[in-house]
Amino acid sequence: MEISVDPVGLTPPYEQVRSQIEGLIRAGELARGTRLPTVRQLSLDLGLAVNTVARAYKELEADRLVETRGRNGTFVLASRSQIDDAATHTAAVNLARTAREAGLSLAEATQILNQAW
Repeated sequence: MEISVDPVGLTPPYEQVRSQIEGLIRAGELARGTRLPTVRQLSLDLGLAVNTVARAYKELEADRLVETRGRNGTFVLASRSQIDDAATHTAAVNLARTAREAGLSLAEATQILNQAW
């Protein structure tokens, strides 16, 4: 797993880590069940604080892309097919269309989705 962080970039380091891991999952380079490096190991590899990598992992977990199993480690939970699910995409398009027709803003439509979640 190759990840790099630009310490002077505009994007916070935790977000750089999170988005790169998400990209690897979406591309199918990290398959379901793949064990990610420990927070401590990845922080050492990238020269980041442990809390920075922990936050990236927590956000990936909140998005249901990875799962932390205590001392056993963090594993890829989603597969590429689950992320790119056609039915989910269709539902999202329908939600967007219906919200626009109802005159709702993106923020209002997002709030409805969050409530349904």
